[in-house]
Parts: sequence; C-alpha cells; structure tokens
Amino acid sequence: MTPVLLGLIGLALALPVPAALARTSWPLLVPRAGIVLWQSFALAAVLAISGAALATALWLVTHDELTWWRVTLHLAILGTGVLVWTRFWWAAWSVYRETQARRRRQRHLVDLLGEADGMAPALRILQEETPLAYCVPGISSSRIVVSQGTISTLSAGEYAAVLEHERAHVRRRHDLVLEAFTVLHRAFPRVLRTDAPLVQSQIMVELLADDAARRSHGDASVAGALVALAGAPTPAGALGSGGAAAVRMARLQRPDPRNPLASVAAYAISVVVLVAPTVLLAIPWMLHAWQTLDL
Repeated sequence: MTPVLLGLIGLALALPVPAALARTSWPLLVPRAGIVLWQSFALAAVLAISGAALATALWLVTHDELTWWRVTLHLAILGTGVLVWTRFWWAAWSVYRETQARRRRQRHLVDLLGEADGMAPALRILQEETPLAYCVPGISSSRIVVSQGTISTLSAGEYAAVLEHERAHVRRRHDLVLEAFTVLHRAFPRVLRTDAPLVQSQIMVELLADDAARRSHGDASVAGALVALAGAPTPAGALGSGGAAAVRMARLQRPDPRNPLASVAAYAISVVVLVAPTVLLAIPWMLHAWQTLDL
C-alpha cells in the first residue's frame, strides 16, 4: 500500500494540487515565501514518486504473494519513478546547457551592438527606440541592457528604479530560482504536470525585484517605469522588466507589501508537504522492510 500512496501523493503534488493553488492569489502577497511554497510542492512530488519507486522495488523482492495485478500495478509505479528521475537528470543537464548557450550569445550580442556605460561597467545601451530593459545573469559576466528608447521615455527616478530592478535580479540570482523550477517542471511528463509553478515563479521573482526597486526609489518611480515597459520583449535566457504588469501594479498599490500571516502559512505548508509523506509513510515502511529483510 505504501508505494501506491506515495505514488498518488507524487501525482497529486505534480498536477491537481498546484493547479488548484494557482487559482488562489494569496501566495503572490508574499513572493519569497511563495517561491519556497511552490518549490516544496515540486520537490515533494519528485521525492514522493522516487519513494514510491524504491518501495515498489523492495516490495517486489520481499513479498511472497505476487499476483499478476499487484505485479502490474507495482511495475507501473516503478516505471513512473524511473521515468521521472531519468527526466530530472536529463532536464538538469539540458537546462544548464541551453541556458548557458543562450546567455553567451546574448552577452556577445549586447557587447557587440550596445554601448558600455563608463559609470556602470555591466550596463549596455542599445540604439533602439523601443523601450527595453532586461538583464543577462552570470556569475562574473552579467549584463544589464536598456534601449535608448527606455532612457528617453523614463524620468530620472523611473530609470534608476529600472536599473535597481535588474540589479536585484542579478544580485539575488533569480535566474537560478527559475532554472530550478524549469528542471522540476521538465522532470514530469506533460500529461502529469501543470505549468502553474513555473509561471507563478516567473511572476514572483519580478515582485521581489520590484520590492528592491521601490525600497530605493519609491512606489511612484517603479509604477511609472512598469507602465512604460509593460509588455516589452525579453530574450530567452534573460530576465526583463515588463512582464506580469497587472499583478505587479496591484502589489505596488499596497503601501506595505508585507503579510506575516501569509508568510507563516506558506512556510508551514512547505514544511508539511516535504516532511509529512516521509514521516507518515516512508519511514514506517522502511522499518518494516528492514525487519522483513532481516527475517
């Protein structure tokens, strides 16, 4: 029964539970805790499926009464676990390789086409009238890219807020957060997953960068820049300033974005989701399996 329960928990955390959570708005009130919450769901789904596969393998070895339907069910669970783990490691490698290649191309292009700013070595200014603002993250070779249209459209305060927004992305390595979500997202086959965690994480890192910018330059500057850059395109592998405008604007209208109750709820749910399956199912089953093997 343990393999089946762990498998059902994993599938529930991969598809219906996050799909239902995406219909609520309260995690967006606390983007940092919300990211932890979404990551806990995705990671717990992978761990539960993995635990189900391990439990299935041991069950097939230790169980005496192997009826055909039980063997078929457990082999299906085992196969799903192997598939998820295979996809997980392949996704980790492919996401890393694809992201690094895209960012190398972007850095090369902006260094070639953009003008460097002597006061900000990582800043590149493109001679483009369309308002653009994005960053290309990297450990020691990050770039912040703006267009001439952005500089001419925004006020001094709004422009400074945009630069702080992009610096927050680079400084806090929001790209790693999104890459982790992408890997966990790709680990499950399309029919067993939802896009909600990946989409929500993309919104939440923008909210976190907005919070950094509003602390330095005020709500009005951030809001003005957001209006001017709403819908601005962002190259693949980069993080931009124009996405999720409606959600971000709604947050900017709140004078104090902190919400301790929502933060506590998100962290508490994260702990329960990660710990409960292990404590209630995996550990008792492992003890029972160990005793069985000793016999």
